[in-house]
Amino acid sequence: MKTRFNPSWLCCAIVVLIGCAAPPQPDARMDFVGSLFSGAEQYENFNRLAEVFPSNRISASAEPKPFPAGDPLQLPASYTHAGSAGDTQALLRETDTAALLVIHEGKLRYESYWLTGGVDVNWMSMSVGKSFVSALVGFAVQDGLITSIEEPITRYVPELAGSAYDGVRIKDILQMSSGARWNEDYSNPDSDINRYIQVFGSGASLNDFTATLVREREPGTYNYYNSTDTQALGWLLRSVVGKSLADYAQEKLWEPLGMEHDAYWISDDSGMEMAAGGLQVTARDYAKLGELYRNGGAWHGRQLLPQAWVRASVTPDAPHVMPGLDPAYPLGYGYQWWVPPGEDGEFSAIGVYNQFIFVDPSRDVVIVKLSANSLYGTTPDDSSWRELETISMFRAIARAADG
Repeated sequence: MKTRFNPSWLCCAIVVLIGCAAPPQPDARMDFVGSLFSGAEQYENFNRLAEVFPSNRISASAEPKPFPAGDPLQLPASYTHAGSAGDTQALLRETDTAALLVIHEGKLRYESYWLTGGVDVNWMSMSVGKSFVSALVGFAVQDGLITSIEEPITRYVPELAGSAYDGVRIKDILQMSSGARWNEDYSNPDSDINRYIQVFGSGASLNDFTATLVREREPGTYNYYNSTDTQALGWLLRSVVGKSLADYAQEKLWEPLGMEHDAYWISDDSGMEMAAGGLQVTARDYAKLGELYRNGGAWHGRQLLPQAWVRASVTPDAPHVMPGLDPAYPLGYGYQWWVPPGEDGEFSAIGVYNQFIFVDPSRDVVIVKLSANSLYGTTPDDSSWRELETISMFRAIARAADG
């Protein structure tokens, strides 16, 4: 039975954990990864994975910058999806929503938490973390550590020679078009993504796993979602910046954006972060990445990330990444950002189990939804993911906020 978050229970749990000071246990890791995409409830897991896995800490900014409060927003009661009316509260409940935030014109207009969510609660990013990795690649280009994303990744990570990534442009990896053979079917226990998860659960090297992939297609010709592409980008960042992804995120995102809370990037046993989705961040701080991108890389009057990088990141620019190619999942793809079809310039970070940072620049809206949709991955299509339906709900919320 799902219950509303109880702050006093969490405080007691923290006291117990601090008192025990127990290191992450391999059995607990494997128990967790074994429960994924099985229909098991996850809302008591996604808020505490830094206790289960090794992790690299990202500290709250020395100068936090909370969102100012705006006029309270009443969520629309319904939305339209695929020609039918949907119930907003029902969708939030059925996808095990733990947090929902609506930022409009830079002001916090709606904030609610359920289950084990809370203002100070870190929540597993899943693939929303990929968009953070994309931003860090943009910073590395700006810093001159990567000369151009037109270059092959093996110029910077020679260890990938002989793998699927040998000679592949960094841009093609950003666009999930590496050509590596891969199967991201969460409902198939023998798929590549589930092999990746098993490696992660064991603590074995994520980089070593990345180097085992083989080529199936010509790079830059076919968009096929592959979480190990992001792991390759994480390896690239580690190689060029000479520090952990967590430390680079501290420098480039947490401090300048005024992140309000500590975050954690869970890792393998060697300390290499799970770049594909291992961030643990609070809802308000997730929203700040969305707000940075809504403003074209500017933050409080300062251009942090080049506007050209932000624009390119959310603009499909080749036939194989355009929206509408797959009727069953018609979203296009940028640099680790999803782009829905339409004329409003929307884009979104999306993670399994219904995690979102949704941005509608035309209405000055950023929406964060953190969830633990227990049915996610029990089917190979959106009937359990409910991502397209959630985007329809976001569009209704954005219209209400801007109305």
